[in-house]
Amino acid sequence: MLYQIYETQRALLTPFSEFASASAKLYSHPLSPFTHAFGAERIAAGFDLLHRLAKEYEKPPFDITSVQVNGVDVAVQERVALEKPFCRLLRFKRFTDDPKLLPKMKDQPTVLVVAPLSGHHATLLRDTVRMLLRDHKVYITDWIDARMVPAEVGPFHLDDYVEYVQEFIRHIGPHVHVMSVCQPTVPVLAAISLMATRGEQTPRSMTMMGGPIDARRSPTAVNNLATTRSYEWFENNVIYRVPPNYPGAGRRVYPGFLQYTGFVAMNPDRHVSSHYDYFLDLVRGDGDSAEAHRRFYDEYNAVLDMPAEYYLDTIKTVFQDFALVNGTWRVRGELVRPQDIKATALLTIEGELDDISGAGQTRAAHDLCTGIPKKEQPHYVVEGAGHYGIFSGRRWREKVYPVVRDFIARHDR
Repeated sequence: MLYQIYETQRALLTPFSEFASASAKLYSHPLSPFTHAFGAERIAAGFDLLHRLAKEYEKPPFDITSVQVNGVDVAVQERVALEKPFCRLLRFKRFTDDPKLLPKMKDQPTVLVVAPLSGHHATLLRDTVRMLLRDHKVYITDWIDARMVPAEVGPFHLDDYVEYVQEFIRHIGPHVHVMSVCQPTVPVLAAISLMATRGEQTPRSMTMMGGPIDARRSPTAVNNLATTRSYEWFENNVIYRVPPNYPGAGRRVYPGFLQYTGFVAMNPDRHVSSHYDYFLDLVRGDGDSAEAHRRFYDEYNAVLDMPAEYYLDTIKTVFQDFALVNGTWRVRGELVRPQDIKATALLTIEGELDDISGAGQTRAAHDLCTGIPKKEQPHYVVEGAGHYGIFSGRRWREKVYPVVRDFIARHDR
């Protein structure tokens, strides 16, 4: 019922959002006579802010059309390499007419970025992909909003997630380097562990960034919520059925709007301050700062629904039973044994100020992967970085990326 109420509210707010947008332009457009009215800047800024607070945010594009490789601009085309009901494997294909650069690009390492299925779209890793494309061939998992997947397709469990990762690795080939950011560190480690146990070729390296490998270490607010509430509480309080106006009508999901409420509730003061600063930037005419705010919140406010089965499996397996670190996790009946991984190098990365995956949670992967030589298991702590800073922004570009690039290069032969 809550989902239907939300949809009704959204439908009612849409005309108001459009009215606010039109009013903001009326008081700010240089050809409008209202631009010269007393207090026009504040009126326009107020309407613009109301428009952004009331509007619906759709999935933004990656919008990566070119990158620099060895100082040369090359074109980038986004392609679907493999399509599954709940995920598309995207490839960012690079093109150049430079005869000297082409063989170098072909010889560069291949990276599979496993994006989190935890509320936001894979486009949250746009900065990650853009930097990687300078020195690598890049694929990424683009998870599909569960409300857009017809119910007759069937459920999607954590086990299915693990199998998707394995299928993507096999599709690209064992020469791939796998990078997992946040939530997927756990299923990625499980996927590669199971491949090693079966005797399959495993990726050349795996980079794990800010993930809950062992959520018992330095527990955060996210971890505490999962441990202080029962499995039944989550099932009864955050799981709803998709309304009939979507292709996935009737599917049980953890709705995106509820997840967004949780994101904002973690740092409400920061968001209020950010929106007030946006209002002041508009009044002052600081277009660059205002546009930076829009870009951030266009991404941050765009959320997707998660399949209920996958979300509940994750709560129980990762945050309540700690099945991976306890050695009790079975995927389709097969025991997950990270100690069987021997030919895949491991790099773990943590943010010093990460308030989502606490200190030591990602580093715990080293205690599990005992089959990998110690010299092939570096760990890197990013000083001054929060959760998002390890894969996006200045610290990612200047501090983290060089570490990742050099690690992959060392293990690509």
